Amino acid sequence: MEHVGYQAELLQQEETYEEDETLVERAKSGDQEAFGELVRRHRSKVYGYARSYTREAFLAEDIVQDALIRAFLHLGTLVDSRRFLPWLHRIVRNQAYTRLQKGPHKREQLFTGLINLSHEMEPTDWEDLDSILHRLGRTWSPAMEHSGDPSEIVMRRELLQTITGMLHCLNPRERRIVESHFFDHLSPLEIGRLFEMSQANVYQVLSRSRKKLIQEKTRVVVDQYMKTRKDAGIMKQAVLRKPEAFTLPTWITCAAALHGLIEYTDRKMSLPMVLGLSGHAFRLTVVPKEIHIAGPTMFPFADVLQEGLRNMGFESRVVGGEAADCAPAPNANHVSPTLLGADAREKRPLPTLLPQALELVHRSIDRGYPVLAWDLFIPEFGLIYGYDDESKQLYAGDNCGHDKTIAFEHLGRGLVEELFVLAIEKTVEIDQKTMLTKAIGAALRHYAGAGSDKACTNGLMAYTAWLEAFQQGGIEPNGNAYTIAVAENARRNASLFWSEIAATWNDPAFDEIRPTVVEASALYGQIAEEFAKLLRLFPFPAGGEPNASEPSKQAGAILQGIESLERKAVALLELMQEKLFA
Repeated sequence: MEHVGYQAELLQQEETYEEDETLVERAKSGDQEAFGELVRRHRSKVYGYARSYTREAFLAEDIVQDALIRAFLHLGTLVDSRRFLPWLHRIVRNQAYTRLQKGPHKREQLFTGLINLSHEMEPTDWEDLDSILHRLGRTWSPAMEHSGDPSEIVMRRELLQTITGMLHCLNPRERRIVESHFFDHLSPLEIGRLFEMSQANVYQVLSRSRKKLIQEKTRVVVDQYMKTRKDAGIMKQAVLRKPEAFTLPTWITCAAALHGLIEYTDRKMSLPMVLGLSGHAFRLTVVPKEIHIAGPTMFPFADVLQEGLRNMGFESRVVGGEAADCAPAPNANHVSPTLLGADAREKRPLPTLLPQALELVHRSIDRGYPVLAWDLFIPEFGLIYGYDDESKQLYAGDNCGHDKTIAFEHLGRGLVEELFVLAIEKTVEIDQKTMLTKAIGAALRHYAGAGSDKACTNGLMAYTAWLEAFQQGGIEPNGNAYTIAVAENARRNASLFWSEIAATWNDPAFDEIRPTVVEASALYGQIAEEFAKLLRLFPFPAGGEPNASEPSKQAGAILQGIESLERKAVALLELMQEKLFA
């Protein structure tokens, strides 16, 4: 019976190949319905191939779309029509490898850059709106309806319909200029003459139109992603229990959010332990001259947070966090409250990585883990702990008093206009010695000034910049007070971190450094008390009078004393590192 079943399966495969061969031959001759039938017959298999290369549903769908476009355009190159499915599988594989190697943050070209490219040499990148427009512009004409490769004609027509549909986001003047440039082959100079405008203004309109089209493209992709979820029957509401991290008494919101991620795992850590192992107990970042409120959060989110999680034995995945502008973000305490609301978010650009961010949120919460996110309500870190697909709302909060829903499309459209989400992917085995060694290494690199630039200064050098700011008298009171509050809280938790290690880490490997650990706990406690003196001088949020002569002089003396203590702390860290490596 098994032999008969196997023969029947072979016969069925042969019949399928025969049918595919017929459909492929018809499609080669221009029968688009035949190609459509091939797609309907094999799309689920193709999607399965794509998912085998990537765990992201959104990326797999994107790969499938690109693969089908390439198959449509190059069907004539398939020599053996019976081998359609393996051929298509190979296209999916190649496209998947290309996408995974390139990564999600491909930089799109400017319109002006496309103008000077060779029409013959430039390949079409089906992920890039400009590249698609450029291909259409150089190849489409009414005469093409009756000449050339039939599959190419059909694909150009379908792409043209998609793009022209997106063009509705432009006003009539912008649309005419874009169509004149890409579809009527007019140069900016010719367009300027036609519309009685300067060539520079033509470039401005094209650039502005491009931004609008990118926004519309993102909306379309989000809609397609949600439609895919609906078609798959996975539209739902999923809300985890509210994170205990929302009640943590710390100014360091990224540490509270990290603690919130970890509390859903099988590893339980105190807040001081999270701050110490992630390195945030030892960080100090200031904005020179004014000591802006953004200083404590001016670090490369992905690098610092993922390293901190690795120090604790967690691998993570991020979307976003690559803002090109390194200038301090606006102070949320000084802007109109209307700029923090939903109406203001609606007016800000839609982040192009929103589909990937939503996919990460869905996948992580479905696995039972919340997602760390930036600027959900104000420019601080919080957690997303649920979603509702029907209403397109995320359940989110932070330890600053916020706990409410936020629209899917408002993610990454806060005051800072920066999208960043992070989720734990897996737990890895790591011993206490390795954790501490990694944490000390990260702390020492920060103390040495790693990551400092024109916009911000890190570690011990931050004290010099802070003292100069007091001497120059240009300090912003609110930002200065916040920076002090964060530093005081960090060093107090550093003291508790070392105290907890001394009391609870009983491995004999720590016996040699235990006296140094106890000394470090006392020293960081002393540093925290000195910062507390500064905080009494400049209480948050009002900030006191940091630019007045007497308070400034007192602050300078205290900061010099803190810097001296910090240098002693660095020496203790170096001693511990040396003994741990011995």
